[in-house]
Amino acid sequence: MKIGFIGTGNMGGALARAAAKGGHTLLLANRTPAKAEALAKELGGTVCPNAEAAETAELLFLGVKPQGLPGLAGELAPVLQARKGNAPVVVSMATAVTLRELDAMLGGGLPLIRIMPNTPAILYAAQNVTDAQLNAFRAALAQAGLLLPLPEAQIDAASAISGCGPAFCFQFADALALGGVRAGLSYPDACRLAAQTMLGAAEMLLQGGEAPDVLKMR
Repeated sequence: MKIGFIGTGNMGGALARAAAKGGHTLLLANRTPAKAEALAKELGGTVCPNAEAAETAELLFLGVKPQGLPGLAGELAPVLQARKGNAPVVVSMATAVTLRELDAMLGGGLPLIRIMPNTPAILYAAQNVTDAQLNAFRAALAQAGLLLPLPEAQIDAASAISGCGPAFCFQFADALALGGVRAGLSYPDACRLAAQTMLGAAEMLLQGGEAPDVLKMR
């Protein structure tokens, strides 16, 4: 697939790296061209203007902040509307901008996906997207972690878990490690043990089919 990324910062760059593992052709655009050029050098992608990415991509990621989305959408709308019937699936990462709002910004009737990505998981909701387009989207991000489809109304609640949750996990790991230090371990060894313990516990939770309130009593 030809996959366009408009915005190649932390989130856009991470997803581009995941897509690159699948051998896809990457079109990279960024307000600061040097960022796109650095990522293109790393991944083998092509640097291009926003409009060119919208004209040729089959899957188009908009990796801009919410306040930048209206201006970008105004630039892209004529290009995407001209491709209606063969338009790319447009994927927004903007917090608090609903699919309905994005649809209006882009002129209406386009296939849209809204995602909330972080390191372990990507939450997404879709509108006007066919099964084939969803399958292509999932395949493009197969290396990015868990992809969980949700009703759009649940995305913010789920983001509180997957977005903020890692910080609580790190705090818990640090507490475990400091306990080990007090018992005589070095901090690096205690951190490795804490991390491996959390990894094993997560695998038990994912694979065993039992709820955490059951597992904690074992």
